[in-house]
Parts: sequence; C-alpha cells; structure tokens
Amino acid sequence: MDNYPGTKMNANDIIKNCKEQVRERIVQYTTRAFHLLPVLERPLILDIGCGAGAPSVELARLSKGHVVAFDIDQSSLDKFREKVKMTSFAGKISIVYCSLLALSFFNEIFDIIWAEGSIMFIGFEKGLREWKPWLKPNGYLVIHDDVQHITKKLELIHTCGYKLITYFHLSKEIWWDEYYKPLQEEFDKLRVQHADDEEFLELLDPEQEEIDNVRKSPERHASVFFIMKK
Repeated sequence: MDNYPGTKMNANDIIKNCKEQVRERIVQYTTRAFHLLPVLERPLILDIGCGAGAPSVELARLSKGHVVAFDIDQSSLDKFREKVKMTSFAGKISIVYCSLLALSFFNEIFDIIWAEGSIMFIGFEKGLREWKPWLKPNGYLVIHDDVQHITKKLELIHTCGYKLITYFHLSKEIWWDEYYKPLQEEFDKLRVQHADDEEFLELLDPEQEEIDNVRKSPERHASVFFIMKK
C-alpha cells in the first residue's frame, strides 16, 4: 500500500490507510447506486460520514455537481484533502469536520443525501426522519446499511415519507472477495514488514479479530443499498 505523498505515517495511520485503500474496491457499488437515480443537473449532494472520501470523489465525478462531505475523524479528513488535491474535483467537494449528532442545515437545500455505513450510528428511522427536511421536494436519499432487519427498514422507508425506488444487496461473497480477503492479504504483508515491532503487531489484533468474525458469521456482514425519493 502506498502512503500519501509528503506524509509520515504512524502505526495507526498505516493500518487505517491500508483499510481505506482496500475500501476503494467497494466504490463500484457507489457507482451502481448512483446510476439508479434519474439524471440531475449539477446536483448538490450531502455525503454523511464520508471517511477518507472514496464515495465522495466518485459522486463528484459522476454527478458533475457539488458534494458537501463531512466526518468526525480528522485524520481521515486530512487524507481526504490530500486525495482531492490530486484530482480535478477540488472545487466540487467541500470537506467539513462535524459530528453526525451536530448536523444542522437549512431545509430543502440538497438534491441528494448519501450515507454509506453511517446511519447505524443514530438508527435507521431517526436518520430517515431527521435528514428528510434537508432534501428538496422530490429529492433523493441513498443509504448503504447492514442487512439486518431489512423487512422493518423497508417498512420505515414508507412510513417516514419516502418512495422506495429500488434496493440491492452486497452479498457476503462480495464483502469477502472484494474487501475482507484483500484486507487479510495486506495485513499479512504488514505482519512481515513489521515482524520486530510488537506494538504494531498488537494494533493489528483487533483488526484480525474482525476478519475472523466475518469468517465465522459471513451472513452477518452482507449489506444493502436503499435508493429512495422524498
């Protein structure tokens, strides 16, 4: 895994960078979800919980609009800013440090709200209800969430005032083949590279535990993209 130019990375940053670069493999499903929306003229998009910005950059590229991306992880946002500098989208992405619990926007300003893996922190129903006022009339909400309680989530989409356009699964096989298996391979390389660094190897232990849990219960690690209209 390549580091970002001009940066000196500590052990935590090396591991996080490794995960973020493997995460780029999943961006193809951001693309798939976006193409399920109707064509919008330079939409204003809110990306909730952007992390290091892989989906945000793809949304800026696909939409030709403007993306407001925020997260509370400052180190990820720093990497995101470095990444944006190396693209042609510097003027099309606004990066904001903010907690999910402190969001506040004027009503009806966004054409699209996008949230990959972030709605779980406040709950599916609460997210749908709290984010709805920020959408323009007939605006779109795209949620990428875990596969648990999918029937209840489909019901909530209707009761919270949205029309479901469609949804699609990322199967346990997709997650293993395109994320967890490549991540395991990268961690194996890191263990060899840092074989004499006990502190570094200890930091890999919880990451390895997550991969081992996926091996034990792969069905719990599938996910779903929901595409809906206000």
